Amino acid sequence: MLSTPSPRVASAQPAADHRAEAARYALLRRLAPSIRHHLVVNLQPIGMIYEVTERRLRAAEPDLASVHENMQRINGFTKAALGACSDVVSWLAPSEEACVTVNEGVQECFGLLATSLSFRGYALRNQVDAPTGQVRLPAIRCVLTAALLHVTDHLPPPADLVLTAVKRPQGVDLLLRLQASDDKSHCFSPEPAYRVLGWEDLEAVARAEAVEVAREEGAGVRMSIPWAVPPAA
Repeated sequence: MLSTPSPRVASAQPAADHRAEAARYALLRRLAPSIRHHLVVNLQPIGMIYEVTERRLRAAEPDLASVHENMQRINGFTKAALGACSDVVSWLAPSEEACVTVNEGVQECFGLLATSLSFRGYALRNQVDAPTGQVRLPAIRCVLTAALLHVTDHLPPPADLVLTAVKRPQGVDLLLRLQASDDKSHCFSPEPAYRVLGWEDLEAVARAEAVEVAREEGAGVRMSIPWAVPPAA
């Protein structure tokens, strides 16, 4: 006789999925200002270059060489803006097959949040020198950015956020540590654009990406990310 699964057991996975979905939504809401800035960076110069080019074309004898140079610059900024737009879409609908080296993934996450965190009084210190193995791009994106926001939501500035890496056979451990700082020159401490990220949010996002997270001594966070493509022996 077949036994009927317990309703509590049957509903455990959907509940975990809902928690992960809610945590992802909160993370994206928190990242939205930084993503917006990332998009605008390549769009703003286009209008400025256009105005300069238009004035030069109205001259009695236009400097066509300068005009041609400006058009090339507009083309370059346009391509960069298109790339940024495609990148934003991959945050909203990530490809499960996309992989990246640990160094590249860390640089992307730090580059996205460096400005906004500096305004809040936090300085990012990238001390990662990881091997050439690759990890899943959605995993390092979601978990590392969530960890950065979680730590800064719960520990006051000014402080340095130091990230190091340890190679393991199964993957790489990223260790995020917070060190107190005396530099208050950029400490504006604005309110978060959305709700703070709790430890349960970080755990939910990490679990959905098959990443293990653990609290470390001194307000640190350890992220154990499995290899997608292990480094060569």
